[in-house]
Amino acid sequence: MSKIGLWGTPPPPVTPPTSPQCCASTVPSSSTAASAVAALLGLDLSGLDVLVGLSCSPITVIGNNCGSTTVTCDAPDAEWGGLIAINCIPITA
Repeated sequence: MSKIGLWGTPPPPVTPPTSPQCCASTVPSSSTAASAVAALLGLDLSGLDVLVGLSCSPITVIGNNCGSTTVTCDAPDAEWGGLIAINCIPITA
């Protein structure tokens, strides 16, 4: 039985992160900022305990100078338009 959120949809699935992303910031999924962006997209993050990237874009070139926070996340661009990425893990050089 899946948990149904405030909007009647289950929380997004958390899968192993595979997408290198450059994000403006990363915050806990329980944060006000993550909840606000998720609400705009109709996502329910309640019950998730992962790092969330905000305002992310994919890193497609090796050596790309991100200048912000470089992470690997679940980030389906088609669904979330780069506004949010789920289950982010920092990339350390």
